[in-house]
Amino acid sequence: MEHGTSGFTKAGLGRLRDVLARHVDSGKVPGLVALVARGDGTHVEALGTMRHDGGPPMRRDTIFRMASTSKPVSVAAAMVLLDECRLRLDDPVEPWLPELADRQVLKRLDGPLDDTVPARRPITVRDVLTSTFGLGMDLTALGTPIMGAVFEQGLTPDLPTPMPEPDEWMRRLGTLPLMHQPGERWQYHISSDLLGVLVARVTGQPFETVLRERVFEPLGMKDTGFHVPAGDLDRLPPLYAPDPQTGEFHVWDPADGGRHSRPPAFPGGGGGLNSTVDDYHAYFRMLLDQGMHRGERILSRPAVDLMTTNRLTPTQQAARHAMATDNVHLSFGQGQHGGWGFGMAVRTHRGDYAPVGQFGWDGGSGTSTYADPRHQVVGILLTQVGMSVPDAARLIHDFWTTTYQAIDE
Repeated sequence: MEHGTSGFTKAGLGRLRDVLARHVDSGKVPGLVALVARGDGTHVEALGTMRHDGGPPMRRDTIFRMASTSKPVSVAAAMVLLDECRLRLDDPVEPWLPELADRQVLKRLDGPLDDTVPARRPITVRDVLTSTFGLGMDLTALGTPIMGAVFEQGLTPDLPTPMPEPDEWMRRLGTLPLMHQPGERWQYHISSDLLGVLVARVTGQPFETVLRERVFEPLGMKDTGFHVPAGDLDRLPPLYAPDPQTGEFHVWDPADGGRHSRPPAFPGGGGGLNSTVDDYHAYFRMLLDQGMHRGERILSRPAVDLMTTNRLTPTQQAARHAMATDNVHLSFGQGQHGGWGFGMAVRTHRGDYAPVGQFGWDGGSGTSTYADPRHQVVGILLTQVGMSVPDAARLIHDFWTTTYQAIDE
């Protein structure tokens, strides 16, 4: 399962396989596909089966629901527009997103929705790209009126009913006050979905078309998109959300007839992509190569630098760090990186085996995708076991711990 292992020791790759196999053999993770690459060397492991009750084996070309690891990839569509000066970082978004004009902001995060003050300034493109436009998924605010309203309006995925089409989604978003003043605080997720609407309105094309023409096709990412074509559904495993109490496997999304078997009403940049290890490897390798892919420029070098270095102010970083450290029990220890760039986490302190500067993200479907400029390493681990239980998070942790030991210095 390997073509050249330059950059990793043979013993280290053997240990990596053993650690991954231990998780599959435990019965907690039916199967996985993992890729580690350094320079020209790429090593892939495909272990276990597509379903928890057996069935076809996992293969290198198995297609996965990428969940939140969509964020680092979908942001590239906006970077293309920045490179072409069709968007500017500090322009207000109102010309394209008039639903977000004249915002009201909650006086208190846990206050009633009508207890507000006017926003101090308009929302800018930068606010959306840095996840600081004023609304987001806040694990520290669960149970507040505003988080209740976000869920009730169907503004986030993972609910029984899928999100509405973009114009209706924007209309609903426009009925809510902001949780914080624009640019004030980093908040998770909703910005990544908003970005897709912005890109579509600026270009006059569907978000997926822009991604496909400007990112996926130039990179050869032939299996990446917001749905899996009928002829490829046999390569998509079911997505499991195991019972938190019993660990019993429940199918959250089947392949046939499931959410990813047809084009969605809302192409969610925050969590809607499907892909393979090789497609994602091409994308993250392009980022490590400063925007180049096989001699062709996909993104400018400064655009890649903006995406993959920390954009948070010290105050925002403190809030993000507090959210990560105070919610370890909710995230099973994921997300403690310190910083955030555009659409992805950036490590600003050494909290585990990965060095400062590593960038990427994890997904709630049991996915993990990062690149490390210091060692020129790309690592991708894909399962379809949701984070309703800690098993996928523990597997991801062990994957990275072992990968870093396998590097041949």
